[in-house]
Amino acid sequence: MSVAAIPARAVLVDIEGTTTDVRFVHETLFSVARRDLAGYVSAHAGSPEVEAARGAVARERGAREEAVSDGELAAALLAWIDEDRKETSLKVLQGKIWRSAYESGGLRSHVYPDVKPALRRWRGSGVTLAVFSSGSVEAQELLFRHTTAGDLAGLFTWFFDTTTGPKREAAAYQRIAEALGVHPGEVLFLSDVVAELDAAAAAGMRTAQILRPGTARDAGGRHVVAERFDEIAVG
Repeated sequence: MSVAAIPARAVLVDIEGTTTDVRFVHETLFSVARRDLAGYVSAHAGSPEVEAARGAVARERGAREEAVSDGELAAALLAWIDEDRKETSLKVLQGKIWRSAYESGGLRSHVYPDVKPALRRWRGSGVTLAVFSSGSVEAQELLFRHTTAGDLAGLFTWFFDTTTGPKREAAAYQRIAEALGVHPGEVLFLSDVVAELDAAAAAGMRTAQILRPGTARDAGGRHVVAERFDEIAVG
């Protein structure tokens, strides 16, 4: 039974803790990135993604890029992974590493069982579906293309990452609405994180907090709350 009927022309979803178990991200994806990062940096030194990360590390240290060796770069990026740093250049590198793991068949991503049928139902009713995650656009597309429930990437029209703006700032959601070609009030944002929902609401979007296991419930009552996607009717 639906606990909320929300009029919207577009649904924007978070990934970690919303469509996908946070443990998959931190215990599986991050472990693959840790395992393969040094080898990728060494093998692809000089590539745009590696040099963008080298530049980010150099800027943080106040050093010249050429002063950051491949080994130092890998060590710094591993520390950033452990800190869950939302650094765009790191996210891009992770996406490249995960592509190899997915395409080899050794990695399949988790989605909660209520996600696929809800996405298909909303898409079938004419609702535009989009993703906003701190992971790179490439990583988002890979995750949804290689799920244990099959290829879901085609259900989404748009993917947005932190190049659009920080997830806890209203301006990012305003830019997303503009890209979608709709008024912010016609977009429903689903996330487990209250600060992200607050930012989306400040931009004028409709919001709902998805309470997956371990999620801290919004104590302020500012957002619709549901435990599953199929508790929300959109249209």
